Amino acid sequence: MDVSRRTGRQYAYKAHLYPNGAGMSKKNMRTKALLKLLPAALLLIHASLLSYGAAVHSPCIDEVGHMAAGLSHWKLGRFDLYHVNPPLVRMVAVVPVLWAQPKYDWSQYSDDPGARSEFGIGRQFITDNGERSFWFFTWARWACIPFSLLGGYICYRWARELYGEWSALLALTLWCFGPNILANGQLITPDMGATALGVTAGYLFWKWLKEPRWEFAALAGSALGIAELTKMTWVLLFALWPLLWLIWKMPEVRSLSLRGWLNQAGQLALILLAAVYLLNAGYDFDGSMTRLGDYRFVSESLGGPTENRLRPAGNRFADSWLGKLPIPVPRDYLLGIDVQKSDFESHFNSYLRGEWRKEGWWYYYLYALTIKVPLGVWLLALLAAFLGLTRRGYAAPWRDEVVVLAPAVLVLTFVSSQTGFNHHLRYVLAIFPFAFIWMSKAARAFARKERVAALLSGGAVAWAVASSLWVYPHSLSYFNELAGGPANGSAHLVDSNIDWGQDLFFLRDWLKEHPEARPLGLVFFGKYDPRVAGIEFTLPPKGETSPEESIGPRAQDIGPRPGWYAVSVMMLRGGSYGIPDGQGGERWVPLESFSYFRCFRPLAHTGWSIYIYRITPEECAKVRRDFGLPELAEPEQTP
Repeated sequence: MDVSRRTGRQYAYKAHLYPNGAGMSKKNMRTKALLKLLPAALLLIHASLLSYGAAVHSPCIDEVGHMAAGLSHWKLGRFDLYHVNPPLVRMVAVVPVLWAQPKYDWSQYSDDPGARSEFGIGRQFITDNGERSFWFFTWARWACIPFSLLGGYICYRWARELYGEWSALLALTLWCFGPNILANGQLITPDMGATALGVTAGYLFWKWLKEPRWEFAALAGSALGIAELTKMTWVLLFALWPLLWLIWKMPEVRSLSLRGWLNQAGQLALILLAAVYLLNAGYDFDGSMTRLGDYRFVSESLGGPTENRLRPAGNRFADSWLGKLPIPVPRDYLLGIDVQKSDFESHFNSYLRGEWRKEGWWYYYLYALTIKVPLGVWLLALLAAFLGLTRRGYAAPWRDEVVVLAPAVLVLTFVSSQTGFNHHLRYVLAIFPFAFIWMSKAARAFARKERVAALLSGGAVAWAVASSLWVYPHSLSYFNELAGGPANGSAHLVDSNIDWGQDLFFLRDWLKEHPEARPLGLVFFGKYDPRVAGIEFTLPPKGETSPEESIGPRAQDIGPRPGWYAVSVMMLRGGSYGIPDGQGGERWVPLESFSYFRCFRPLAHTGWSIYIYRITPEECAKVRRDFGLPELAEPEQTP
């Protein structure tokens, strides 16, 4: 092509874009450059927020077990520790810890069916390595930050391809500053890894649906297999994806030839088979293809009725034809599902709005989302729904939006149906990126220059970001304004929704600034001895948990006493758990053992999960009278 023809074509192209002939203005060029830089800047800010949060928070309860399990996978080549979750995220997390060569003690390892020895091993790991172990957790958390960065990038990429550049920035902003994303992205628990890799798999599957080629099928299958190695929730995709494929093909039923149908069905089979292969490979094929009848299960669902068992473990399929079938998943993967089923069948104590009971609520996660998602995000969701339904140019084609929303709806529905117990909003964390992508359509108002809609969208995003940063770095304890913020959060939810043992370092710092707060009575919701962090303490006397205690001979030993105390919110709300006893051991306490502290006004709080009290003799005497407890023989006694 000669130069004159090429130049003329380029000029004609520019004239088409800019009919006034002026070309792109400097303002437009600056805007375009800014739009290119913003995603990288947002991800950099996100990584910084996660890095700081990972460094200042103490190990959370489940992290103690995940650390032990991750190390065991590498050092022992076994996958039975913490097998209620697949191993990928924790194996990535502990890589820098392996390099540091910590001390190990596997003496508490148990092979018993249903055993959960990862917590005992993790507790011993912290004791043996002392304060150095806290740095190990920080390094492990930093190693997991790329999972969250990947999730943010996929939100940006998918939203841009569906709705445009402004929507991509909105989705990425919601991800980078979302309190639930920040809370879980700084931990070594598998929820963030599962969320990020789940949306990555969904995006690649959508790409395959739009352009069904074998190479795209291989990518989607690989992503699905890797996602399966993060959390068992994604086993749902093995059923959902074939259904979505059929829905996607509905408009092409008559136009697609038989050969085309068979070709795409073969590609779908490749996706599913590749995922199963990678799932097994992730466990080093340990126990893959074991016959169903050879397993020892602990749940009633798989093991059979417990009253008919001669041993703690059983197998309801052992004497049936099903027992002869080889199961194409790793042994510990299926055993992990079994332990999870057993947990839900056990009906652990669940808490919602001040009530403890031995089962959950079908609406628990809907309620938790209502109060733990920023109100600005809810406003965006409503705006996206309104604009998508009432105005052209906002919604993507219906098939695309079905593929985006279906995983979120399925996960929320499935998890809500498991009402054996309800503890953690993080169980539905995987729905967040799909929701962010879908609601990002509201940002099309900026490209369309619709001022009212753009103002509402921008204001909603600003509100959501400000609300999240106001609570940061205590994002785990975030509650929105409707719930009364984190100060009132425990009136609604407890456990990992507000208190997971993450604020012990803040208590340590407070005690350094207040040496007068000694001796200290501490009720810590955690899985290790706070003395490792330099906090000397005793366990306060528990409160009255039965009417007989207030009139028995040991009535003097229960209820409040004067002194300094620090109490985790989980226990303040009456939680039952095994907690550190101040002597290197652990003591199991029943429900409402320390709820009497709610009768006193806290002096301070560290983070939003530990409250500090200075109980005077006069306050103590009044509360004891209110509870019908005898006066103390030594009114000035301290813990």
